[in-house]
Amino acid sequence: MIGCRLVRSNKNKDILQGIIVETEAYSQEDEACHGFNKRTNSNEVLFGEPGNYYVYQSYGIHHCLNVVTHKINFASGVLIRSVFIKNEDERISSGPGLITKKFLINKSFNGLKSYDNLYLKILKRDIKVSKEDLLQTTRIGISKATDLKWRWYLKSSRSISKREKGDKNPKKFFLDQFVSKPQ
Repeated sequence: MIGCRLVRSNKNKDILQGIIVETEAYSQEDEACHGFNKRTNSNEVLFGEPGNYYVYQSYGIHHCLNVVTHKINFASGVLIRSVFIKNEDERISSGPGLITKKFLINKSFNGLKSYDNLYLKILKRDIKVSKEDLLQTTRIGISKATDLKWRWYLKSSRSISKREKGDKNPKKFFLDQFVSKPQ
């Protein structure tokens, strides 16, 4: 999903858009996943159709946006951690809670389809992202399965929630020149 555009729409008019620059993966086989122990009313969407949004509230404070992945009846998803928004402060959406705040995402998005252009949509990649462009590291803010390297971010982005130790923030963010209108 890194390099894909996240668009907040309303009645086919784009309200806000940005490029996904950081993600984390979760699978029911890992203890940090909401679907690890069992299927419940609160995590039901995570076991559903790939491409649906799974939105939950973290610490009772902010919402987190995930895209359900893999297959039906198997809890797995990708948390969208950071988004670069052109002509905005580079840190405005540099964390899951900041994304949902900026994109006006709440629990009402839980279970919606990601390609529904009345809400949010993840379109094809705007930029070509190679393995060399990404840094793979451990996930943030969890207390279980902390050794899994299931977090990825675009190294050239200054919009990352937290850089890996030793990874310096780039002086200039090159992505700005690649961002164009959605296709």
